[in-house]
Amino acid sequence: MSFIRKIKRGGKVYYAEVKNQWIDGRCVQKHIRYLGKDVEGKVVLASSISNVEVSEVKLFGPLIVLDYIARKIDLASLLGEYGKELLSMVYAHCVDSQSINKMQRWFDRTDLSFLLSLEVLTEDRLYRALDSIEQLQSHDIQRQIFERVIAQHKIAVSGVVYDVTNTYLYGNKCRLGKLGHAKDGHAGRPLIQIGLAVTRNEGIPICHKVLDGNVHDVRMFQDFLTDFRRYHLRSGLVVYDRGISSARNLKEMKGLSWDTLCGLPMKGLLPQKVRSCIAKNELIAIKNRIRLRESIFYVLRVHHTIEDVKGTLAICFNELQKRELRESRYDEIENAKNLLSRGQSIKPGLEQYFDKAGEILSKKVIEAEEFDGYSCLFATCPLTKEEFIRLYFGKTVIERAFKTIKGIVRVQPVRHWLYDRVVAHVFICYLSYLLLSLLEYHLRKIPMTATQALEELGSMYKVYLRDAQKNFNVSRIVTLSKKQELILKTIDKKLLKS
Repeated sequence: MSFIRKIKRGGKVYYAEVKNQWIDGRCVQKHIRYLGKDVEGKVVLASSISNVEVSEVKLFGPLIVLDYIARKIDLASLLGEYGKELLSMVYAHCVDSQSINKMQRWFDRTDLSFLLSLEVLTEDRLYRALDSIEQLQSHDIQRQIFERVIAQHKIAVSGVVYDVTNTYLYGNKCRLGKLGHAKDGHAGRPLIQIGLAVTRNEGIPICHKVLDGNVHDVRMFQDFLTDFRRYHLRSGLVVYDRGISSARNLKEMKGLSWDTLCGLPMKGLLPQKVRSCIAKNELIAIKNRIRLRESIFYVLRVHHTIEDVKGTLAICFNELQKRELRESRYDEIENAKNLLSRGQSIKPGLEQYFDKAGEILSKKVIEAEEFDGYSCLFATCPLTKEEFIRLYFGKTVIERAFKTIKGIVRVQPVRHWLYDRVVAHVFICYLSYLLLSLLEYHLRKIPMTATQALEELGSMYKVYLRDAQKNFNVSRIVTLSKKQELILKTIDKKLLKS
């Protein structure tokens, strides 16, 4: 393959098309043709502009940024034999998510053949690449990737946020897919569970796990702890939801020298503690008032022990949330009453509010709304009222992660049905989110998100020119806008020079 060489001679810079070839066991560079020269920093072609025509226009801007981030941690080498093919799918999920059978056409419209040194991308190679993920030992690869990330970017991990979501499958053939509680409202479809841990401050993914759709969140967290032990991270704070909390999880986190901030379900002795707090009328007072953006919380802290794990319980009350939950429940009950009067079926779970004659049971309604707006949080380390609210209810980092994975990266719906390919699909989406989170980390000094940056760079093309008369090719990047220059400069000045 030929390439363009810059030649300095007599204080001037010339450009020539050359290629390497082996002659008598030695690599010799063969001159093909003279292309032009450098005049005051600009390339002046040797031929008349009338002989030059545009042969191809390739998408370049978003991909050079993603490729730069991937190269900084040498991601391709960690992904094995099909690393380049896997990266092409990762980049596609970041920029323009494509199904496997459309990837080749998308690839041909981009400059990835140049960036990845990948001349051909076939559907067969892509499926082989997906199947290769099974051999990679995913938990080890994730750990190695994360270790390279924190070493390369000098990130000190002092906090982790963990959560579980699910996504749905098409069809019923995959043995991973199980019926369960759909968190996105896609009831009746087979689900898979995805557990994800990210750094608390930066939102950079640490690890993920895919399990059957009917596996409980507590079990998901146990699998996370098994993997987390291998990371040998120093102590910090792990934040997770009430659906994950258990005495066993608290003890195991303590055993790893990590503290916990978690939500607690309203059961056991907690309802009585909250009732006692309400009865004393001590909660709603200006000294307990905490603002988090547009929300107002009232917080009261008391000592609390879960089995033999000591800590602090924060009883939190959000008056606006209580009102919204009440009115939403009333709307549903009134709508259900109208449906029952016409002999129609009602939403599951609403039957408890009606007697056999279809009349509303007021006592049941009052019982249901008793703890509306109340939350119980538990921490194994000392936290102020402000820290309880900010760290738990302000954990938007994991919410943004799932929103990115489901929205921009498009993990759902999963259209594969083979077990290994479903897991591989989620892994590709996980890597896509990794690159987006790192891009966001690079852009933290300017008011621009990773998605906005990639959209801005979407008009940055590489144009390939061909001289029909002298039969040579050159390429040029279209003139950059000020915003595009700022993005490249913010990530690395070398990108702007290249």
